[in-house]
Amino acid sequence: MTNQLRPVRRALLSVSDKTRLTDFARALAARGVELISTGGTAKAIAEAGLKVKDVSDLTGFPEMMDGRVKTLHPKVHGGLLAIRGNDEHTEAMKTHGIAPIDLLVVNLYPFEATVERGASFSDCIENIDIGGPAMIRAASKNHEDVAVVVDVNDYEAVLEDLARHDGSTTLLLRRRLAAKAYARTAAYDAAISNWFAATIQNDAPDYRAFGGKLIQSLRYGENPHQHAAFYALPGRRPGVATARQLQGKELSYNNINDTDAAYECIAEFDPARTAACVIVKHANPCGVAEGPDLVTAYQKALACDSTSAFGGIIAMNRKLDAATARAITGIFTEVIIAPDATEEAIAIIAGRKNLRLLLAGALPDPREAGLTAKTVAGGMLVQSRDNAVVDDMTLKVVTRRAPTDAELRDLRFAFRVAKHVKSNTIVYAKDSATVGIGAGQMSRVDSARIAARKALDAATELKLAEPLTKGSVVASDAFFPFADGMLACIEAGATAVIQPGGSVRDDEVIKAADEHGIAMVLTGVRHFRH
Repeated sequence: MTNQLRPVRRALLSVSDKTRLTDFARALAARGVELISTGGTAKAIAEAGLKVKDVSDLTGFPEMMDGRVKTLHPKVHGGLLAIRGNDEHTEAMKTHGIAPIDLLVVNLYPFEATVERGASFSDCIENIDIGGPAMIRAASKNHEDVAVVVDVNDYEAVLEDLARHDGSTTLLLRRRLAAKAYARTAAYDAAISNWFAATIQNDAPDYRAFGGKLIQSLRYGENPHQHAAFYALPGRRPGVATARQLQGKELSYNNINDTDAAYECIAEFDPARTAACVIVKHANPCGVAEGPDLVTAYQKALACDSTSAFGGIIAMNRKLDAATARAITGIFTEVIIAPDATEEAIAIIAGRKNLRLLLAGALPDPREAGLTAKTVAGGMLVQSRDNAVVDDMTLKVVTRRAPTDAELRDLRFAFRVAKHVKSNTIVYAKDSATVGIGAGQMSRVDSARIAARKALDAATELKLAEPLTKGSVVASDAFFPFADGMLACIEAGATAVIQPGGSVRDDEVIKAADEHGIAMVLTGVRHFRH
C-alpha cells in the first residue's frame, strides 16, 4: 500500500473562510511543508509568523484585475495536474520550471452568503469564484497525487493522515476529499445557475441543478431498509433545516418531513394577528386552530382529532410559553417547533427527554418565491413554491346567499389549512378551528365522508350532543367535479363552502348549493398537494 502514499512537501492555500487557517498552516509548516498562498490568506499566514510564498512570486505575474486573475497560470495548474512518475509530465515541469503542488486548500468566495444577504447584482457577480473552482477541479482530477481540501472540517483528517504516514497522505483520504470537492463545486455552480435563472426570470432553464450541504446523516429513510441524509440548500428559509434543536433524540427522516409540513402550515397564520397551532401526523394536519393564546389554540387543534395527534408534530406561530408546554406534555408528542420558547417552557419540555424541541428563530414567509423539486424515474419535476395566500385572493360569491362575516372568517381559515393537506382535500372548520379533515383520497366524496366521520368520533370522545361539523364551513382544495362531494359536506352540517371553481359542472354545483340554502365562494386558485 506504500505506493499509494504521497508525501506533502508543498501546499497552496487560498481561502475565504479563514477559520482555523493559521493553526492548520502552522501544523503544515512544522512538518517542513512549503506554504504558497494568495492575497488575504497569505497576509493572515504571514501575520501568524509563518513563512509563506505569495502566488505572484511563484507565477512571476502580479494579481491583477481586482484579483480576478491570480492563480490561472501554468505554474499553478501544472503543479496540480502533473502526474508524478509520468516521464513526459516530469520533463515538461523541468523545462518550464513548474514545481509540484501536493496539497490544495481552497474554500470558495461566499457567493451563497452574498445572495442570502440581499447584495446587489454586481456584488453577487464579484463573489463568483473562478480560480478556486478551476484549481479544485484540477487537484481533484489528479487525486492520485494531490490532496484537495474544500472544508475546514477536514483539516484534522489531513493532519492525522500526515502524522500516521510520516508526512504523506493516503489514496483513500485523497479520493474521499476529491469526491467532496467535486460535490462542493457542483453545489456552488448550482447556486449560481439558479440565482441567474431567477434574475432573468427563466422558469425553465435548459439545465437545472440543486446542491446542498450535509446537515446530518440519518439512521434510515422512510423505512429502515432505506438510506437517507438531510441537506441544507441555499436560501436559509426558516424551518427545520435552520432550527436549533434544544433537546430530544436525533430527528428521523419522517420527523423532518412532518416537521417541515407543520411549520410551513403554521406560517400561514400571522402571529401579529392571532396565536395558532398546527398538529401534523404523516405530513398532514390533523388539527389546526387559532386562539387568543397558544394554549387555547393547542386545545382547540387537539380536539379535532386527538387520536391522530398522538405521536404527532406540533408547530406554534409564537414563542412557546409555560402553559402551552404543560398542555403539550400531557400526551406523547414527537416534535415541537416554534420561533422561540421561554426559559420556563424549555424547562418543562426538558422533563420529557425524548421530546424534540426545535426553535427556528422566525417563521417562513408563505408568500416567498422559491422552488420545489421531486424526482421521478429518469427525471426530476421542478416547480415554483405554492405561495398563493387566501388573504390575497378575490373571493367571488356565486350563490344567492352570501356568507356571514363569521362564515367568511372560517372559510378563509379553512382554505388556508386546505393548502397544506394532501389532495383530495376536504377541511371542515368552525370558530377558527378545524373540526374534520379528509386527506389524500382518490375521491373528493370520500374525503368529505372521512372528515365527517372523524368529526363524529371527536364528538363521541368530547361527549358532545352532535359533531362540530354541524354549522361549520368547508373548504375544498380543488373544484367539485360533481355536486355529490359538496352534498356530502352539506349532509355533515356545512353551511358555507369555499372552493376554487373551474369545473365544467360549476353551474350544477352552484344550483345544488342554492337549493340547500348554503353560501359558496370561489377563489379561482387551486391548492393541489401531492
